[in-house]
Amino acid sequence: MKARKMRKAVFIDRDGVINRDPGGWTEHSYVTKWDDFYFLPEAKDAIKRLTDKGYDIVVVSNQAGVSKGYYTVRALNNINAKMLKEIKKAGGRITKVYYCIHKDEDGCGCRKPNTGMLDQAERELDVDVAGSYFIGDGKVDVEAGSKAGMKTVLVLSGKTTLEAAAGWDIKPDHIFADLSEAVDFIVAAKKKRE
Repeated sequence: MKARKMRKAVFIDRDGVINRDPGGWTEHSYVTKWDDFYFLPEAKDAIKRLTDKGYDIVVVSNQAGVSKGYYTVRALNNINAKMLKEIKKAGGRITKVYYCIHKDEDGCGCRKPNTGMLDQAERELDVDVAGSYFIGDGKVDVEAGSKAGMKTVLVLSGKTTLEAAAGWDIKPDHIFADLSEAVDFIVAAKKKRE
């Protein structure tokens, strides 16, 4: 019997990739309310372009501010619901949002750089994680994607500089300025394969 081919997806970190990284300018350096959520330039359009090309788009985000008591799961769900609504209004579609609310010291298997959220997405969404893209702005994104056999893309629109990334043990497969440039690359690579 022939094995069914699972779909490929694009996994995207949230803060610093879709929206402005909250580090250093918001209270507690987390997006704790919708007023702190600012879409990065061209982010909604980039998501629309992936949607138009038929990709499943999965947001995978560490949100330890919840377990630190800075905001609630309800507040986080509200922020994500509004983000999804704005993306939908712009013509894009996020298949699912996963987040880990735990701190490093909690030892959670879902917290990036662990692959728990990616494993969960593979089971629930019937997507093939290995070989899919992971776009993030930090070391934990690159490490999680690499552990899962993904093509890792670092964007420089968030917390990481090119100089900092040069010192990492695990290097990203690709580096771009922002989500829009990363999507240009993914779309062009897909076109070449077709």
